[in-house]
Amino acid sequence: MKNFKKLPNKKGFFGRYGGQFVPPQLLPALKEIDQAYRATKKDSSFQKELNQLLRDYVGRPSPLYLAKNLSKKLGGAQIYLKREDLNHTGAHKINHTLGEGLLAKKMGKQKLLAETGAGQHGVALATAAAIVGLQCEIHMGEIDYHKQRPNVVRMKLLGAKVVKVSRGGRCLKDAVDSAFGTYLKEYQKTFFGIGSVVGPHPYPMMIRDFQAVVGRETKQQIKKQAGRLPDYLIACVGGGSNAIGLFHEFLPDEVKMIGVEPAGKSLKPGQHAATLTLGHPGTIHGMFTYLLQYKQGEPLPVHSIASGLDYPGVGPAHSDFKDQGRVEYTTANDQEALEAFQLLSKTEGISPALESSHALAEAVKLAPQLAKEKIIIVNLSGRGDKDVDFVAERIKLRV
Repeated sequence: MKNFKKLPNKKGFFGRYGGQFVPPQLLPALKEIDQAYRATKKDSSFQKELNQLLRDYVGRPSPLYLAKNLSKKLGGAQIYLKREDLNHTGAHKINHTLGEGLLAKKMGKQKLLAETGAGQHGVALATAAAIVGLQCEIHMGEIDYHKQRPNVVRMKLLGAKVVKVSRGGRCLKDAVDSAFGTYLKEYQKTFFGIGSVVGPHPYPMMIRDFQAVVGRETKQQIKKQAGRLPDYLIACVGGGSNAIGLFHEFLPDEVKMIGVEPAGKSLKPGQHAATLTLGHPGTIHGMFTYLLQYKQGEPLPVHSIASGLDYPGVGPAHSDFKDQGRVEYTTANDQEALEAFQLLSKTEGISPALESSHALAEAVKLAPQLAKEKIIIVNLSGRGDKDVDFVAERIKLRV
């Protein structure tokens, strides 16, 4: 089996994917980040401070929970949930934003800058900025700005400047474009806190490493609780940070991994964001990766009921996993995600983020097909507080 844990190479490629496809003036800035990040791996004081924050501030380790009611209702395999929704700020994003914040502070930067879709990354980065004492600016598509209003309020209360992006499709891709434009003007004093395992090298590597704590904990927890490794790991995939956080530690093991992309309203162009399922290799936001694109190479418009998944690209490591057959990528549509959201709420008293509901929807399909001794672990990447009003409207819940 290919040793995926040794990737990327020195030029930032995972197989043929990744790299640094950016304006020349940004190459020195990326080199500075790469060198600073590599130095922190050997810096015991940095690692100690980060680990202390993850433990005492975030609340790690997050629990691994056997969803007995859900497992019984579905029949078949036992379903465990990795409860990243219980982290401070409500999602896995805080794992890497604290690392980014500490790194930016160490580099002498004045401001953290980022894009956000569902708002979870924006909230997490604004939180990190507050705790390390830096300015923060978050760019957010207009559609998501209104859809995820509670997170917009949270970001502003945390002291962040929130920029509403009204051009293009007014969603995550456009927020990334807008944030990159600002970074080009301010890179000397600003640290771009990219919100997933995407972008130019070293970001896909760096964010993966910060998120890998999820898989390390999960492996220890399932061995303790079940006495063995799981049979399946399932996570939703937009940019792919929560999925790679869970998968990375298990890459050398005989464990089936499934990444679930958003099939949206349908698999017609512009109505989904199933990049690995229907896309082709291309260049976006500084990286070469799978991309939903027109024949000319321009990104297609995308859609997902989950704001954090409506992105036309994907992390380059996931592109390599697809080509090598290490991870299976499938889809769940808007309706399946809504049904999974409601099912977990009613059986376990846990309301998952709509992003995480895509992964849960795959578990709902898979579990009844498996024997009861099989084990599925779903990464519950975030909580659904941010989505309850939207879900209530979609299902016409009477209140």
